[in-house]
Amino acid sequence: MYTFDSRVRYSEVGVDGNLTIEALIDYFQDCSTFHSEDVGLGVDYFKEFHMVWMLSSWQICVNRYPRLCERIVIGTAPYEFRGFIGCRNFEMKTAQGEVLAYANSIWSLMDIQKMAPAKPNEKMLQGYALEEKYPMEYAPRKIAVPEGGVELEPFAVRQHHLDTNNHVNNGQYVRMAMDCLPKDFYIRQLRVEYKSQAKLHDMICPVLAESADGGLYTVSLNNEEGRPYSIVEMTGGAA
Repeated sequence: MYTFDSRVRYSEVGVDGNLTIEALIDYFQDCSTFHSEDVGLGVDYFKEFHMVWMLSSWQICVNRYPRLCERIVIGTAPYEFRGFIGCRNFEMKTAQGEVLAYANSIWSLMDIQKMAPAKPNEKMLQGYALEEKYPMEYAPRKIAVPEGGVELEPFAVRQHHLDTNNHVNNGQYVRMAMDCLPKDFYIRQLRVEYKSQAKLHDMICPVLAESADGGLYTVSLNNEEGRPYSIVEMTGGAA
């Protein structure tokens, strides 16, 4: 497993002094980026071939959020290729080896000139050496949206929501969904399904659904026609 060491920064914690779920996602995304860059398959390499890895889904499970200044180790390993689909696990541990969080992710390799799926070439297959699948309970990629959700106030995509592909960054959808939750909701599992790409000035129309026991929230981040850009499911409870 490819790893890098870090320390929880003040800018990454919430009011409780713990790492936020958004910062956790950033760590995982940074880890996959570092891995790609270090094996010669970074952003510039894929630009040469007009390709990009697009995230299709997240499943992130949290045992404990690390505290401010706690030393952590973030790791990632690809475990499967299927045509244009790539699957990758993640893990966050303390310096002493305690597993804080782990994740599964599914990615699609896209030719951005043709706007069509593309198969990885031999260099990509060799660079992303496959490892054993992480021992976790894997949830389905697709997320069911409950009926009877509440429509919340729409808002426009701003410049700070975008990444280097000029689309809304994967983690930003989670931040948008988090804004729809009660402030004391403590996420134990996060699932995200990415359906389409929102761009600058597009309108996001959130629809919030809550389970009867208050332990699960589903936020569908829709366009103005009611089709989702992303669906975010959060399981947990009061902090």
